[in-house]
Formats: sequence, C-alpha cells, structure tokens
Amino acid sequence: MILARVDGVIVSSVCHPSLHGNRSVICQPLDDQGREEGGPILAIDPLSAGQHQRVLISTDGSHTRNFVKDQKSPLRNMIMAIVDEKETR
Repeated sequence: MILARVDGVIVSSVCHPSLHGNRSVICQPLDDQGREEGGPILAIDPLSAGQHQRVLISTDGSHTRNFVKDQKSPLRNMIMAIVDEKETR
C-alpha cells in the first residue's frame, strides 16, 4: 500500500481494453509526514477520489487485474481507500 495524493485525471483516446470504463488518475506518493516521495504513478480509481485528496493505493497487480476482469491487463495500481483528513479543534 502506498499513501498518495490525487493530482489529476488521465484522459486517453487510445488505451488498453482493460482501461475502458475505468477512471485513471495520476497520483503523487507521499511519505508518512505528507511530503512528496518519488515520481508520480498511474492508478485506476473505482472510488472517484477528488483532486488533491489523499488515498491508499494497492500495488498488487493481480488484485487490479481481477478487478478489471482481464488477466493480461498492464494495470498494477488501484485506489483502495480515501484517507480522512485530521480534525483540528
């Protein structure tokens, strides 16, 4: 699992068939302090996370391929949860 921030939506006119009907987003991995860590990654987003929301991404390619029902899919990353923000009082 990777903690990341959603930075944008990917739109493509030509893509692998397993991407049809699935929203793709670009996410920036974050460390435990919320700082950017490494380069951006592509993930499918079945939860419709909003721009700049923090999310948990599964990097288990077999789980993602099962989700899209295509064992030959090149997909690996999938958003599994949207992280709640801390409350300040």
